[in-house]
Amino acid sequence: MATYSKLPSGTWRVQVRRKGRYISETFLKRDDARRWATETEGRIDRGEVPTPERAARLRTFGELIDLHIDDMKSVGKAPRRSKAATLRMLKARLGRKKLGQLDRQLFIDFGKERAKEGAGPMTLSIDIGAIKLVITHAIAVHGLTISAEPVNMARLALKRLGLVGKGVERDRRPTEEELQKLIGHFEGNPRQIIPMARVIRFAIATAMRQEEIFRVVWSDYAARTKMLTIRDRKDPREKAGNDQKIPLLKVSGYDPVALIEEQGPPRSNRDLRIFPFNHRSAGTAFTRACKDLGIEDLHFHDLRHEGTSRLFEAGFQIQQVALVTGHRDWKMLRRYTHLRPESLHVFAATLAA
Repeated sequence: MATYSKLPSGTWRVQVRRKGRYISETFLKRDDARRWATETEGRIDRGEVPTPERAARLRTFGELIDLHIDDMKSVGKAPRRSKAATLRMLKARLGRKKLGQLDRQLFIDFGKERAKEGAGPMTLSIDIGAIKLVITHAIAVHGLTISAEPVNMARLALKRLGLVGKGVERDRRPTEEELQKLIGHFEGNPRQIIPMARVIRFAIATAMRQEEIFRVVWSDYAARTKMLTIRDRKDPREKAGNDQKIPLLKVSGYDPVALIEEQGPPRSNRDLRIFPFNHRSAGTAFTRACKDLGIEDLHFHDLRHEGTSRLFEAGFQIQQVALVTGHRDWKMLRRYTHLRPESLHVFAATLAA
């Protein structure tokens, strides 16, 4: 039997003692306490683990998302930027849905709407994966009596419809003419605060990601050994502490050491970054320049692709290129080996020397 007591704070404490088990919880309303007690007694009778604490009061998918985030923060694994953005989007779109509404059709309709808005198969796959992660977390960690099967069936349906799947691998590389147009455009613009021409050269010379370029500080640069340390480098298996030292090689047509030295010493003691600018502003400037110059379908990230490909064209092997790009999975690196036929002349001359 459950016993109820009203506390001085006005809340209600309910205690359930049944078949040798004891569990208590506190609620603002007596009706919520009674409903929880009935559900808890039923779970105990079925041989299931009673649901304690905060999880007992969960009613919406948004609350499941908050629970997942809080749990991950408590163990030092808070969602990072991309995952956090996905969870915010899911909460905005599905957060008010009651747990009983989380069925197959809801997730299929969500997927169709996202696809209409322009979400590609890979993006939608990530969205559905995040939904399943939140639900299975609540089941595994807190013992909630909900099912992940509707998510599985929705994923299968969306896959059959061609809306979920692997992303299309980009093989876009800027031509030399496009690069010269971009560099000339930025060098000829005195109002451009960010040294974008230098940034473009540096991105190709190091094959670094956009965020990485604008995060490295002067203390990460070793001039004598021509090495640069990239902190917390992106890796699907290690979310933090994944520091990597990369060699600053002069094989891409640009000298990364010279480009760093051109940046000069830190401008202030408060910002010790080599490129002390906002990476999003740099991306916006790059996109705007491409539009102004009539350069179609070129992203800033394609400069990393270009730099990686130039390392292969210089004759480096996959395992050597990985020491620069940070790829742990060599299979992932193979997609960057879109070499230009002209590069074989250089490689052949190297072999003949």
